[in-house]
Amino acid sequence: MKKIMKIALFEFMEKIKTRAFLVFMILFPLIVIAISIVPTMLVDTKEEITHPVGVLDLTGRYLGGIARQLNEYKLADGQPNYIVINLSSSGKTPGEMKSFADKLVLDGSIDGYLMVEPRQSDSVSVSYRNRNLGGFNDLPRFEKIFNNVYSSVRLLRHGFNPVEIQRLISNVPLKPVKIEQPSGSKETSFETMYFSSIIFLMLLFMMILFSGGLLIRSVVEEKSNRIIEILLSSCTPDELLTGKILGLGMLGLFQIFVWAVIALALLGGNYIPLEIFDGIGLSMLYFVLGYLFYTAIFVGVGSVVTTEQEAQHFTGYLSIVLILPLVISLKVIQTPDILLVKILSLIPFTSPPIMLLRIKVMTPPVWEIILSTLILILSIYLTIMITSKIFRIGILSYGKRPTLKELVAWIKEK
Repeated sequence: MKKIMKIALFEFMEKIKTRAFLVFMILFPLIVIAISIVPTMLVDTKEEITHPVGVLDLTGRYLGGIARQLNEYKLADGQPNYIVINLSSSGKTPGEMKSFADKLVLDGSIDGYLMVEPRQSDSVSVSYRNRNLGGFNDLPRFEKIFNNVYSSVRLLRHGFNPVEIQRLISNVPLKPVKIEQPSGSKETSFETMYFSSIIFLMLLFMMILFSGGLLIRSVVEEKSNRIIEILLSSCTPDELLTGKILGLGMLGLFQIFVWAVIALALLGGNYIPLEIFDGIGLSMLYFVLGYLFYTAIFVGVGSVVTTEQEAQHFTGYLSIVLILPLVISLKVIQTPDILLVKILSLIPFTSPPIMLLRIKVMTPPVWEIILSTLILILSIYLTIMITSKIFRIGILSYGKRPTLKELVAWIKEK
């Protein structure tokens, strides 16, 4: 045990001192958070310029209402957010008016224009024509405004007075509330839930790939420099394997500690939501188990590859498996209880990331948590047993990479 701890401490200290690890440990979580926060900040940033917007109302019914409601939007300095320009012109055909309006958009005279066209059965179609498909704020505003005006015009034609119309078409905001046991319920949003779910998945994904890549490269380097032979002169292959896994596990725990400190600092400044710490206990359990499972695999891979190029190929294959939960993350968050998600929760390769997503949305049944945890622990044990057999022979094999048949023979050896 003493030799194992010495090897683990050596691996930990060697990896933690590398510049690449230090940069990754600090910059990566900040980059992940920036990717999640900056777009929202840019969208929410108050506009500082007035936008000229045209209205081409071929029905002649909606221009006044649209102009009045657009004028209600103001900039921070009190100036109007939009200047409404009437693009309708008597004496011109609809095609001529549309061509003229398109020309104004293309030469930059206006940002874009709302076009209202009559349809059969007293219905209309509306479109916003511009060069860049509109902004995040503009399109929802224009859609809401037109539908309000459209409803008002139709109600007026049926004899309702304007005051009654305003009362009838007033909006009531929808508040999403998550029901929890035993704490009751709390207000949340899908964006916050998605962010707090995906951030753990991205951290696990990059942590496995980066740390596993470091381990494979170090084993390849030790084999090529014959350092591995010196190490084996003072310890057994099993001790070396266990020490490397423990060392990488210590490295992972240290990363988690640093990232937790960064998260608490950002939480104090209200840069990240408090919901990120929901179910933190279970999340950390699956985070650590998933990290150990893939670490054991990377150690085995490192013992059989002979070059950096081969190491990159194997890392790429494992990354495909890890990317799968990222690809289906939206589906998992929306429907965490469907059969496919439950099956993936029990497969060792996908269990940690899928359970990380499910825990944030809705805590799975206790039996699923216990079963998936036991399967993961058993898988880690079996992986280490298989890896140890490959490791004993692989670390002293040079030149040609072993075939699948040879690997099976190594595993069968006692």
